[in-house]
Amino acid sequence: MSGILPGREVELMSKNDNTGRGRLYGDLAWVWPVISPPADYLAEADEIVTLLRRFGRREIRRVLDLGSGGGHVDYGLKRHFTITGVDLSEAMLALARELNPEVTYLRGDLRTPPTDELFDAVYLGDAVNHMLSEDDLRRAFQAAYDHLAPGGAFFTVAEETRERFSSPRTYVTHHAVEDIHVTFIQDMHDPDVADTVYDLTLVFLIRRGIELTVEVDRHCCGLFPLAAWQATAAEVGFDVQEATFGSAAIPAIVGVKPPADHMSRGRLR
Repeated sequence: MSGILPGREVELMSKNDNTGRGRLYGDLAWVWPVISPPADYLAEADEIVTLLRRFGRREIRRVLDLGSGGGHVDYGLKRHFTITGVDLSEAMLALARELNPEVTYLRGDLRTPPTDELFDAVYLGDAVNHMLSEDDLRRAFQAAYDHLAPGGAFFTVAEETRERFSSPRTYVTHHAVEDIHVTFIQDMHDPDVADTVYDLTLVFLIRRGIELTVEVDRHCCGLFPLAAWQATAAEVGFDVQEATFGSAAIPAIVGVKPPADHMSRGRLR
């Protein structure tokens, strides 16, 4: 999870406010490596590498990670590519720089990356979940397109779509590092199926010895039909390829920037 400014502690952000929220990206960022260790992302990173190389129409050496968060996916990607990461959270950037000192990290909004460079591939991870409208999604996809060299590949995962989403839904996991034990609860709820967002509530039960603290963090996340993801990628100019990701066959959006500007834009394959 990544790509956003630290925000109010337990207040659910306005559906029209996409500038900042989430204690996980501020005072609770230290918990992220506990509940989601970097080593857990190595297989995921390898699959991303395979897909980028499969669909890219140029050799992939340099990758832009939009919404890089704590750098856990970069931990695997850096074994294959030179990485530049962009994130708004200073706390997450600090974690990422410590984990991946060889990676270049820039503070900025993933929709307006603070770089003029072109890359061979662009990866957009969990931060895409914080695009609350189709306009936000379009801006994120446009940023990816604009920062790709011709023939470059773009990859993101449509993990939560209107068709796949079930509500309410709760996950509980347990994690321990040395003397810190964390019970992590994720609760997803969609109170209004007519809009494009759902509520994500995170609860952390943190035990240090006999001491227990309970922390709550709430987020608003985007929810769109898969067709909207595909159409948006095509509209900004990508040749959109069909793909799935992981053992659960989650829908993936893979876009290729046409090798030449005169090529037809937005072809869905």
